[in-house]
Formats: sequence, C-alpha cells, structure tokens
Amino acid sequence: MATYIHRRQLTVEWGQCDPAGIVFNPRFFEMFDVSTWQLIQTLLGVPQQDFSAAFHVVGAPLVDARANFLKPARFGDTIEIASRIADVRRTSFDIEHRISIGGELAVDGGETRVWAVRDAGDPDRIRAVAIPADVAERFAA
Repeated sequence: MATYIHRRQLTVEWGQCDPAGIVFNPRFFEMFDVSTWQLIQTLLGVPQQDFSAAFHVVGAPLVDARANFLKPARFGDTIEIASRIADVRRTSFDIEHRISIGGELAVDGGETRVWAVRDAGDPDRIRAVAIPADVAERFAA
C-alpha cells in the first residue's frame, strides 16, 4: 500500500524573502510545520487545536529538523510542498517534506517528532510515550 502524501501549493510572499527576493531559509521550516499539522489532521481527522485533548498528550513536539536547499525559491514563485510520514517508531515518527518549483525539487527536508505527555513527577517537563496503535496504523497506511 502506498503512503499517503499531503500536497499543498502556495505562492511565495515578499515577507518570506530576504532583501534579494529569495526565501529566507528558516521560513521553509515554518512551511514544513504547517504541512505536518495539515497531514496529521488529514490522517487522524482531528484539527490541530483539538489534537491535545483528543489524544491526551501535550502534542507532538519537534526534536529534529533538517533540510537540503537545492534551488532558491523566489518572491512570486508557486511552490508545491509534498509531505508524508516516512517512518513510525514506538514514541516518535519522521515526516518527509519535498518542495518543488515547476516540478523541480528545490528543498528536501524532514522532521522527527515525538508523542509527548506532561511528566507526572515534574509538571514542568514533558516525556515521550508510546504512540497509540490506531494512530501508528493511520500514520503508516
């Protein structure tokens, strides 16, 4: 069975760019984050604002982010972001993001997130817990 790929298109806005009109690299990580939550919402059927209550977690915090910048994205470009869950482990999962411009790969990136709850012994801390089986199945499907 093929992995679900969430796709979205957007036009690069001036506020995402440096003075030369090229997307400022950290802005791609913001795009990744939005795409991740849209992907999770689609797979689990729960809006981001209801995620914590629905699954009794503090969230799915980001523990690793990476990207290879292959081609600049410029003000006015239409880009497509394709995101998928690439791997699901006991307490964490990886998301793969590919940003294309005109069908050509521009940014290849990814994230690792953990399924986290508030630590009962120290409420100022969070800790990773096992991803529920039904969630892992939806992520892997």
